[in-house]
This record gives sequence, C-alpha cells and structure tokens, in this order.
Amino acid sequence: MSQRLLFLSSLILIFQACTVPPPESPNDICGIFKERRTWYKAARRTEKKWGIPPHVTMAFIFQESSFRQKVKAERRKLLWIIPWKRKSSAKGYAQVIDGTWEQYVQAAGGMFSKRTDFNDAIDFVGWYNAQSHKKLGISKSNARALYLAYHEGWGGYKRGSHKKKRDLIGIAGRVEKRASMYQAQYKKCKRKLRRWFIFF
Repeated sequence: MSQRLLFLSSLILIFQACTVPPPESPNDICGIFKERRTWYKAARRTEKKWGIPPHVTMAFIFQESSFRQKVKAERRKLLWIIPWKRKSSAKGYAQVIDGTWEQYVQAAGGMFSKRTDFNDAIDFVGWYNAQSHKKLGISKSNARALYLAYHEGWGGYKRGSHKKKRDLIGIAGRVEKRASMYQAQYKKCKRKLRRWFIFF
C-alpha cells in the first residue's frame, strides 16, 4: 500500500513539474518577458512571422487563459448542480477549439503542435490574426476588432454577429485596453530586453 501511495505521489509531482505556472506579474509585459525568456523569444518570432505585435498577442492570451497552460472551457451544469459536458472543446493558452486548431496545424503549425505549449499557442494567435487581416482587412494592431473576429470567426465577424453581443464587445474593449497598456510598457523596455538577452 505504501509503495502504491509513493508511486501516485511521484506521478502527481511529475505532473505538477510539467505544468508551467502563470507569470508572477501578468499586468506587466516587461516583467513577464524578464521572467520568461522563451516567451519573449516566441512573441518576437510571432511578430516577425505574422506581423502581429507582442502587445496584441500577449493581451489575447491574457484574456483567454490568464497565462494558464492547461485551462479548459467551463462545464455545463446538469440540474444546476452536477458538472456536465464542457461548453466547448477550447483549451490551452489561447483557448482554441478543436476544429480551428486543426486548421492551424494543417496550414501553419505541425503535427506535434500543442495548445498547451506557449510557443505554439502564441504562433496560433499570430496566424489567426494575420488571417483576419487578410480576409477582413482588420489592421494588425487593432486589438479590439481582431479579438471580435477571433471570438466570432471570420464568417461571424463578416455577418456582424458580434454587434448584438454587449458582453463580447465589453471584453473586446478590455483586450484593447490591455494591449494599449502592454504597448506602452513594451516601448520602455524593448531595447533593454534585447540587450539583456544578448548576454543571458
């Protein structure tokens, strides 16, 4: 019995070790990038590849998951109490549903891409927003409109499905506000980060 408990404890520790905790300062993009060098590099790669600036991609990921790696969509309630099926298949940093993730994997990702991998998730956000720019003519720095297209899909945005959703419009406004905050912060530390990561 003690060996079984030891084995289960080991599995839990391994699982916890594989889970990346959210950054300590989620409201400070400079603090995030100093803490997570690989995230900074991933955001820079995404910008070079898709033209979507870090303050936009990072604001999206904050809104979708608060930088939590393995978050999933909420469960519905059966009889208002019993946890039931999840509201959607969305999961990971960018809260991507199965069908959209499959599109990304075929078009730009790879068979080993994972929604719980930050590098893949931020690349997805860059890819999706670049497609929104291409298909809908939305500016690559317009966080509000890009988020509405991200949430409603390209077809839904074209139809204007977001216009009747006050809650969604409010959320898109918060994404825009956070992107602006991140942009101002990033301007102040951009050069320092580049110099810092040359040596470390």
